[in-house]
Amino acid sequence: MPHAPQPHVWRVIYFPLVKILSFPTENMSSAARFFITTPIFYVNAAPHVGHLYTVLIADALHRWKKMKQNETQSLFSVGTDEHGLKIQRAAANADPKTLCDQNSLKFRQLFHVAGIEYTDFIRTTDARHAVAVEHAWNILKQKKLIVKGSYSGWYCTSDEAFLPESQVQSVKEADGSDVKVSTESGHRVEWMQEDNYLFRLGAFQDDLKHWIRQEPIAPANFNQLVEHWLEERELADVSVSRSSNRLQWGIAVPDDPSQRIYVWMDALINYLTVCGYPDESFRKFWPADVQIVGKDILKFHAIYWPAFLMGLGLDPPRKILCHSHWIVDHRKMSKSIGNVVDPFDRVKRYTTDGLRYFLLREGVPHSDSNYSDEKVVAYLNAELANTMGNLLNRCTALTVNPSQTVPARSSASDIARSLGGEGSTLIENLTALPRIVDEHYESFNFYKGIEAVMSVLREANTLVQNTTPWTLAKSKDSLDKEKLRHVLFLALETLRVSGVLLSPVTPTLSSILLGKLRYVLPDKMLMDDWSGDMADRPIDGQKVVFFKRIMPVENKVDQRSSN
Repeated sequence: MPHAPQPHVWRVIYFPLVKILSFPTENMSSAARFFITTPIFYVNAAPHVGHLYTVLIADALHRWKKMKQNETQSLFSVGTDEHGLKIQRAAANADPKTLCDQNSLKFRQLFHVAGIEYTDFIRTTDARHAVAVEHAWNILKQKKLIVKGSYSGWYCTSDEAFLPESQVQSVKEADGSDVKVSTESGHRVEWMQEDNYLFRLGAFQDDLKHWIRQEPIAPANFNQLVEHWLEERELADVSVSRSSNRLQWGIAVPDDPSQRIYVWMDALINYLTVCGYPDESFRKFWPADVQIVGKDILKFHAIYWPAFLMGLGLDPPRKILCHSHWIVDHRKMSKSIGNVVDPFDRVKRYTTDGLRYFLLREGVPHSDSNYSDEKVVAYLNAELANTMGNLLNRCTALTVNPSQTVPARSSASDIARSLGGEGSTLIENLTALPRIVDEHYESFNFYKGIEAVMSVLREANTLVQNTTPWTLAKSKDSLDKEKLRHVLFLALETLRVSGVLLSPVTPTLSSILLGKLRYVLPDKMLMDDWSGDMADRPIDGQKVVFFKRIMPVENKVDQRSSN
């Protein structure tokens, strides 16, 4: 069953500001490990910004985990889902593998340009995956959890899903004809009746109810949704194969070439494949610590997947993060409307870190997020170019900081005496910031962590604006000189801490910022006492452009063909 939460073990890390902050870790031994997954994406079309958002959450969390405990052995898997009737039809008379190769490559290219540091890219057409799927199938069949039977019902090829009558509705086409569609996705469904294999899903209803009561799904609204699904009706046996007469592009059922394994059973096993299943070494990483999914595939990951695992005698994942969708200018993203957001184009417009920052800053897991290019430009200019960039420029300008140093630390009491309540408040908030950000990141609320960082940076900007260091730099008065040193130290320290905390979100920009301050994250992230003496520390004298302001463009969305 799900891994029991361990008590937090706190360790001191690297913030020289004040020795009160440390991060929780689950296991401080050298054997610590972390396994995070994203869905494997269907290759019938090119990737869009929603795919990127899913992977960005995983990448940021993976980076954060590694930064907090660098000895962690981690596995971060992404990939592409390449079997099924939808791919077979999309390929038409061409070779399905060729289509898969082309579109799988597009996802790899996107992850590269977006700075995704995955450790494994799996394709369901990989030979290793077929071995894992066949092994799992045989175990479930031996346990009589997979049985031969007859299935009839509605099937949606676009969603690769079987639907009960309650999830199907009639709609009128433009020509007045009636068609059946999925009530959730709006995609067409067809009536299917054939002999195939069934998985005894209903046998796991009580176990699934017990599991879901432990709240393994975040945010809570999605855990409640799954709990409602499990309570509202009895789970029926689910078809896990298709006739080879209908579906040729898939993994053959062992010892029965007349059937192909259902695409969702095939796809879900990928999370075991990347661990090394069926070799016993897979237990080093299973169960997964976090599995990230979009709300449209929650049912498959929160009901089918844990039931398959229970049938195999394996624990379900420790946590499932389900996030909502992206809409564009308050409208659903759709190829027919022409408002699909192309992430390759937006990386060119806004830079890799610019797009990463916006999606993690604006995206909220519990409800749909709205994408607009005007909002992207506004956020990036206001927060990256102005709040961070201008503060860095002000405090490293030769006219204000002619020695090109981070001034030596003074005691908190000396700074408070020099800068007054404004300085004391900034010290207090900056000291608390790493713990606050850690709590938000660990609960998958990156947008809250980013806002907390920006709030403290705005305080530092206000302090600089009110103390006018450009005026203090011209003064001969010793008190003014001391005040200048204090405000420069506090502002630059705020930038340094912010750069570290934002490094999982904007790794390149954080590297530029910390490089300017000549700060390198050490292997052992220890921090010093606030009260100790420290000499002035030189900064890099080379002029840097932290983030270039973005000029708005006319076209807000893409007019892309439906490839």
